[in-house]
Amino acid sequence: MSRLTDLLRTAKQLDPQLGEDLEAEVRPLQERLPFGLNFERHAPEAVELAGHKIRKGSKVRVLPPRGSTERGDQRIWVVKSIRGDSAEIVVPNGEAVETASAQIDDLILVAEFRDRIYPGLRPDGSVERGDDKPFHTVINGENFHALEQLTFTHEQSVDAIYIDPPYNSGARDWKYNNDYVEGDDLYRHSKWLAFMERRLKLAKRLLKPDNSVLVVTIDEKEHLRLGLLLEQTFPEASIQMVSSQINPAAVARSGQFGRSDEYLFFVMIGEAGPQRLPLGGDWVTTKGRTHKGAIRWDLLRRSAENAARTDRPGMFYPIYIERGTTRIANIGDPIPLNADRTAVATPEHQEAIWPIRKDGSEGRWRLGPSAAREAWNAGYLRVGSNKGENSPVYYLARGEQKKINDGIYEVVGHADDGSVVTSTLDASERNVVPATQWRISSHDSTQYGSRLIALLLPGRKFPFPKSLYAVEDTLRFFVADKPEAVVLDFFAGSGTTAHAVMRLNHQDGGRRQCISVTNNEVSAEEQVKLRKDGLRPGDSNWESLGICNYVTKPRLRAAITGDTPDGEPIKGDYKSIDEFPMSEGFEENAAFFTLTYESPWRVGTDRAFAAIAPMLWLRAGAVGRRIDAISNGWEVADSYGIINDLDQSSEFIAALQAAENVRIAYIVTDDEGRYQQLANELPGVETVRLYEDYLRNCEITGDF
Repeated sequence: MSRLTDLLRTAKQLDPQLGEDLEAEVRPLQERLPFGLNFERHAPEAVELAGHKIRKGSKVRVLPPRGSTERGDQRIWVVKSIRGDSAEIVVPNGEAVETASAQIDDLILVAEFRDRIYPGLRPDGSVERGDDKPFHTVINGENFHALEQLTFTHEQSVDAIYIDPPYNSGARDWKYNNDYVEGDDLYRHSKWLAFMERRLKLAKRLLKPDNSVLVVTIDEKEHLRLGLLLEQTFPEASIQMVSSQINPAAVARSGQFGRSDEYLFFVMIGEAGPQRLPLGGDWVTTKGRTHKGAIRWDLLRRSAENAARTDRPGMFYPIYIERGTTRIANIGDPIPLNADRTAVATPEHQEAIWPIRKDGSEGRWRLGPSAAREAWNAGYLRVGSNKGENSPVYYLARGEQKKINDGIYEVVGHADDGSVVTSTLDASERNVVPATQWRISSHDSTQYGSRLIALLLPGRKFPFPKSLYAVEDTLRFFVADKPEAVVLDFFAGSGTTAHAVMRLNHQDGGRRQCISVTNNEVSAEEQVKLRKDGLRPGDSNWESLGICNYVTKPRLRAAITGDTPDGEPIKGDYKSIDEFPMSEGFEENAAFFTLTYESPWRVGTDRAFAAIAPMLWLRAGAVGRRIDAISNGWEVADSYGIINDLDQSSEFIAALQAAENVRIAYIVTDDEGRYQQLANELPGVETVRLYEDYLRNCEITGDF
């Protein structure tokens, strides 16, 4: 393409219109990314939805007999009719159509990702200790469909997304199209990329375009492909990768180096960037940086590129010191490029310092002579030790001078050589941004991941949980100054991200909220045992052992209440920055939901309000009372109101005006004119037309 670009440039010079026409034809070819990340975009995924109601027209699979561990029939059938406990199902079979009869109990609902879905939420309980604080929410469901649902409730509203996706290790740690992806699958990398791209594109719609961050953790198996995928999906973002030690002991690998770290990709959108924070000893670097609490004196002699005398002859001049001391006496002028420095006369009782590099060659100073004299007069220039013409000279750069002017550092006196002596900062005042190598003791995933879960949920295990403090520290760089930030984790696993957000709120009184999305998958090993016992997905004994029900929800309940699932106070204390007994819990609220699949007809005719109601509450900020039913034509809660009888508009408007914190008014009507009329009478309040806006959003997302 580079040669083609040159030819197009030449064509434009000869004939501007021809050049523009050719460029317009070539641009679509360039967008095919022949030099970018190319992979097979496999057929859209399909997911089995245990426990969801099967209706006429539903897509289903036929489950293997109870007690069998076989994979079963993977064809997707369509329910033609239902009679009692049985259904007639059909599936294309070549040019013919195969028909069969099956018990409803032997069928499981299937959703294909190419299909439009109309999501809802079924409440599964809550825990409330946070008074009027927003609720953290946990959604049990397929995360792609949950992201589709969130485009209605949170489009361009999320401040930070933190995800820990499957690492594609080949160890049956994730599924594609209802199958575990094995290590010998020739397309496993391609499947993983297709799997991730679909979700990242939806996630992009949720992030605030002016200031937000996406953090993705990964190891060496997919970090190269992930980096390219992020570059392609977020071309406008600033992307940086950090290496973080998560296991100081390292995991031994046959024939390989032991693995002790993982990678974090930071996708910074708009004005987002890591904030300067007061960091502890583990984060401190060396060489006298501000991390140590002292003001930073930089070497005046330039190093690295463009550091030779010949690069900037005007920056090659002598600095004179009193003989035998480090006190500066004067600053000379640049000498001609062809002049010999040894021929320059030195005043009596003085010594000349020149910018001589370590290899003996002539270098240059960072400041010109007039700027150097200005710094010297202000006390911002000093000599480190007397080593003749090679004596090191240090200065305070403009950024450090500004810290003095802003009062961050106080000038407490002057040294014998006239240079300023400043105050130092204690640990709580050292606001810095760390480097890209993190070796933080509290990020140990064994000590503060696995063992911490064992304290919260005795007897329960979760594979490879993140250190609570690692997630907390990561988020802090981007939400420390956002006390009401919305954080999303759609690979929520054990719930570490929500737990970390609670920790952040505890430290500064924030009202941040976390949306956690996880499925209720049972591990591959556990599935075999359960199937041999005659259980299936959807059975209560099976579902009770799924990730969401067995780990995620109980963990967050335990974190908030301070009690284990058995009602015992949690043993142990939180560490790192904010230390207190775990048994104290958090003054937070959390609500739990299961993703449901509604029909557009039921939604449009107001027959699915119970399923849509939690989404309306989420969109209004997930704060205060939730409106689960409307009995008198309208209802107003803490942050929103709903009206489905427009003949009562006057009463509804009066109630909204009397409320203090109402953000949204939902208006249920098929009449566009009446909707606009009521919306015009609610200045300063966002209005949403139901169910038109919801259905339109589902249709747009379904075409995604």
